[in-house]
Amino acid sequence: MLNEWLLALARWLDTHEWSTALHESLYMYAWIETTHVLTLMVFLGMLFMIDLRMLGLAFTEVPASKLADRLDRPMMLGFAVMVITGFLLYYAIPERTTQSIWFRIKVVLMIAAGINAFLFRAKMLAADGSWDEDRRAPKRMRVGAGLSLLLWAGVVVTGRSIAYDWFDCNKDLSYLMYWAAGCVDELARFE
Repeated sequence: MLNEWLLALARWLDTHEWSTALHESLYMYAWIETTHVLTLMVFLGMLFMIDLRMLGLAFTEVPASKLADRLDRPMMLGFAVMVITGFLLYYAIPERTTQSIWFRIKVVLMIAAGINAFLFRAKMLAADGSWDEDRRAPKRMRVGAGLSLLLWAGVVVTGRSIAYDWFDCNKDLSYLMYWAAGCVDELARFE
């Protein structure tokens, strides 16, 4: 049922004139994709610096709160532009993207990374500063930082894999892969 709803939404978006124009544009799609990748690098660069500091692997001489405060604004700006350009990339090719196993894994990883970031930020703001000067943050913060690095690395790998058609719906796949990729029309053949 969810696959049918997502595909219906994607097909509806695909009917928009702007979606087609964006996808068929000679330069605009490439500019948006380039901006997406560049702002992803800004966001992840700042985030990874904070995570590496929490793990005690880099910038250990800088207080954790000071590093996080300095990098927060460019990180959030990069995140905002990255999300907007990511939506535009989806809007340009909604049906194929919706039926991509890589896109679906990426979305799940981004949700998990968002939950982790929310919990991580809440713990950091609630800290009384007792470990701010320590080389390594407390264990819970290190676990959150390590999880952040892992989840965002997964987002990058799956995001890059969306461009490849290893598991596209027009291929001969198993029922499980058709279901996971949301290949609604192909699943109907199994019924």
